[in-house]
Amino acid sequence: QLWLTFAPVADTTAAYFHISLEMVNWLSIVYLLISIPFGLVATWVLDSVGLRCAVILSSWLNMTGSIIRIFSVLKVLNLGSQSYWYLFTGQCLCALAQPLIIFSPTKLAALWFPDHQRATANMIASMSNPLGILIANVLSPALVPEGKRIPLMLGVYAVPAVTACALATVGIHEKVPPTPPSASATNSTSKPFLTGLKMLLRNKPYIVLAVCFGGGIGMFTCFSALLEQILCEKGYSNEFAGLNGALFTVCGLLGAFLLGLYVDRTRKFIESTKICFCLSALASIVFAVVSSPLH
Repeated sequence: QLWLTFAPVADTTAAYFHISLEMVNWLSIVYLLISIPFGLVATWVLDSVGLRCAVILSSWLNMTGSIIRIFSVLKVLNLGSQSYWYLFTGQCLCALAQPLIIFSPTKLAALWFPDHQRATANMIASMSNPLGILIANVLSPALVPEGKRIPLMLGVYAVPAVTACALATVGIHEKVPPTPPSASATNSTSKPFLTGLKMLLRNKPYIVLAVCFGGGIGMFTCFSALLEQILCEKGYSNEFAGLNGALFTVCGLLGAFLLGLYVDRTRKFIESTKICFCLSALASIVFAVVSSPLH
């Protein structure tokens, strides 16, 4: 949820820090830029160092970043024009934590759950990311009806980051369970990191899927980060834009759940994927036409 802290209240944030909307957008875009190179590092950390270290490292990065963001609004520091760069530095540290958090569910399910529970465990853990996006879209406009409430918003968002860091540091003692839940958890068949990476880059079907799903994620992040600016230009409020962002996420979660049930029963993975991409393209075209200046 720290990723989209400012996107639902971009105009208010720009006015409070005396910066442009482009600079506000960079507070979200930096997550995407950092996740590209650090995503490879996060994969290596999970495979080589272990799940426990990855989770604790991510929680500390997230907490440190959220605290540094608070420094930007402390009057006693009298930062002036430098306050934005404290905010940006905090976002960068939180961005470093994101790949470790997002990549952890699959490893968690493989190491800590038996075969018949892995899909459910992975699904529940993976829901944390869209749930955080949903909360940010609703919470940020509710906390910031005016610019002077931005320090309160930063403080509220820091609380779960500090809590999660304390729980991870104190509560996680082992990187694997004392008793392996399945034979596959004991005998891993995964390739060494560089070997596996080379194999993926030579796999044409994987490249096609990566480009397609990467485009879908790019569309989602674009809408999530810029929806407030698109709608507010049309005269809508931050609360309405945040509600639309939340509905965007809720409908996606519901659709993913129903589609998962359908493909599990019919095994029509390829057909379902093609239909979903076509519907996404059609919806994007309709949105672009409706939101154009001519309308």
